[in-house]
Amino acid sequence: MKILITGAKGQLGTELCRQLREGGSSLGPIPERLKNAIVIPTDVEELDITNREETLSFVRRHQPDTIISCAAFTNVDGCESNTDAAFRVNALGASNLAQAAERINARLIHVSTDYVFSGEGDTPLDESMPIAPASAYGRTKALGEAYVRDFCHRYFIVRTAWLYGYNGRNFVKTMVNAGKKFGRLTVVNDQMGNPTNAEDLAHHLLKLAVSHEYGVYHCTGEGVCSWYDFAKEIIRLSGVDAQVLPCTSEEYAAAHPEAASRPAWSALENRMLAVTCGNDMRPWQQALAGYFEHWDGENGLK
Repeated sequence: MKILITGAKGQLGTELCRQLREGGSSLGPIPERLKNAIVIPTDVEELDITNREETLSFVRRHQPDTIISCAAFTNVDGCESNTDAAFRVNALGASNLAQAAERINARLIHVSTDYVFSGEGDTPLDESMPIAPASAYGRTKALGEAYVRDFCHRYFIVRTAWLYGYNGRNFVKTMVNAGKKFGRLTVVNDQMGNPTNAEDLAHHLLKLAVSHEYGVYHCTGEGVCSWYDFAKEIIRLSGVDAQVLPCTSEEYAAAHPEAASRPAWSALENRMLAVTCGNDMRPWQQALAGYFEHWDGENGLK
């Protein structure tokens, strides 16, 4: 099998490449069919997914069996101030990859987000719930999902949330570094969701890569918490001497008026995984503890 990965230098892309190279993860081995897979890792330097002709030509030339699309404009605040760029990457990029996959009959695994939902509710949202994005990031990702559905018939749309990994920037690293620097953190306690370890997500994307159960999936860490709960556990596991204090979203917005609004409720339920290839996503606390066991604090994996 030949697998093309976009966004291969990001936290999810690097984790996918690592598992394919090493043959497994903390959750177990990769599928047998992938153990001798040819991996084509790309980032914007090798492939600009916003360029339609370049994308069609690249995919036609390399003839992958599966495309895993991790490339995205994920800066939520940046999407509000640079909406055109967000549309180009999150919507047009998805369209181009879907059309390219369809032309060679490849399957497309498209990574999406909890931000396609409205942010309202009080129970975990499964794949049957209607989307209603409230931010530029969510709207561009929702349009990307629609293009994948429109232009490719062998697709997996996989929504995840609160992702952290060994490579690149994320909330875990931000809290650790800020805790060391300031010794005191104030974090919102009224926005609820599912922290997700990139190792767990990559493991399940590779399970889907050998599946024929096409459609929409949610893939997040098990259990629901607030950003404040998440931050407290990060500081506890890191051993950093810092105090974590709660605040409301209203208080945070008053202190950071430049920040885009975040959903109050974006907790997802992995129902489709459970009824198809199996939901082995770890409870978020366990996955976070596993992250700290293997993270060297500087350059990624120990």
